[in-house]
Amino acid sequence: MKHIVNLYENINDTARNNSDCPLVVLPEEIFFTISIIGVLENLMILLAVIKNKNLQSPMYFFICSLAISDMLGSLYKILENILIMFRNTGYLKPRSNFETTADDIIDSLFILSLLGSIFSLSVIAVDRYITIFHALQYHSIVTMHRAIVVLIVIWTCCLGSGIAMVIFSHHIPTVITFTSLFPLMLVFILCLYVHMFLLARSHARKISTLSRGNMKGAITLTILLGVFIFCWAPFVLHVLLMTFCPNNPYCVCYMSLFQVNGMLIMCNAVIDPFIYAFRSPELREAFKKMIFCNSYQY
Repeated sequence: MKHIVNLYENINDTARNNSDCPLVVLPEEIFFTISIIGVLENLMILLAVIKNKNLQSPMYFFICSLAISDMLGSLYKILENILIMFRNTGYLKPRSNFETTADDIIDSLFILSLLGSIFSLSVIAVDRYITIFHALQYHSIVTMHRAIVVLIVIWTCCLGSGIAMVIFSHHIPTVITFTSLFPLMLVFILCLYVHMFLLARSHARKISTLSRGNMKGAITLTILLGVFIFCWAPFVLHVLLMTFCPNNPYCVCYMSLFQVNGMLIMCNAVIDPFIYAFRSPELREAFKKMIFCNSYQY
């Protein structure tokens, strides 16, 4: 594995010897199990929205976009494990053209997962902002047609950017671009939050009359954003350290936790669906109908 999503393998032996920190190695079975759970959970989110017309709204479409991002992150690890298994058992020739192509595709899924999460969280933040401060005009501003167009544009940009980042992954400008998207998204949402806070103070009475559902959506976004930062920030920091101080003992000490950071990313895909279900009664009801559909028929 040769791209920025596999930088751990590129740490040179001299740097490792200069660090007293032991390498943390986790069983591949843990990654595989968490990834399977992540795929199944986020697939349930997609099926719940598809099968229930009352959930087919712009807000839930944006949530589906985030669920797809999480699912791609889990699918990346599953396919990577399968590729490694075929290589270790001799069914796949190491460093062959097929392995290189498959590696590129798998790495693209990982980058798509990060980019999709960043843009999905950003568009959910904008949706919440409009819901709270333009509640009366919300349905005329955020229509289904506009939501679908926004999602098409987002995923088209993510796909193009993901392919470009894999092709030029060894160039420092690519790494800088890849890692800068993370803080830029945080700055954008932070600015939106500050603006929302200032408006809330100047329109306190108006805000107090809003439905609890609108404010609950904003709280849900805050939880999702907090989990995303907690799960992805360690890996983004790893990429930066690997690029700019690969031989520094302190950097290498942190990079010894590469697999732990990778597991946090897999956990993000598992945690998000629980947040949706816990915060949304509509989704909980949809899940019950999907799981106990046979019981409801009798």
